[in-house]
Amino acid sequence: MDMKVLKCGNCEELKLGVHAMALGLAALCGAYNAAAWLSRRERHLAVNAMLYTALIAFEHQHVTHHIAELRQPMTLPQQPVAETLVEVAPAVAVAVIAVGDIAA
Repeated sequence: MDMKVLKCGNCEELKLGVHAMALGLAALCGAYNAAAWLSRRERHLAVNAMLYTALIAFEHQHVTHHIAELRQPMTLPQQPVAETLVEVAPAVAVAVIAVGDIAA
């Protein structure tokens, strides 16, 4: 599979947005699980809070990487976002269908 979005330096704004959204969601879930653990002291809540903390660190690294890529001087013209979305749309559709099947 040769998609430009998978190569470093291409579509960095899109990648940054996805990882920033995942970072925000992980932070929200981690905060909820930590607060719930402080209230109920159930083991699974503590485990969840620790896992979300690890995910926050992981996503933070991705966000900083994509910000660093955006700050580098551009050497090649970037592909328009519309073309990138057309390339990515089939993979996203398959992922959404798979998640729906797993959840069902």
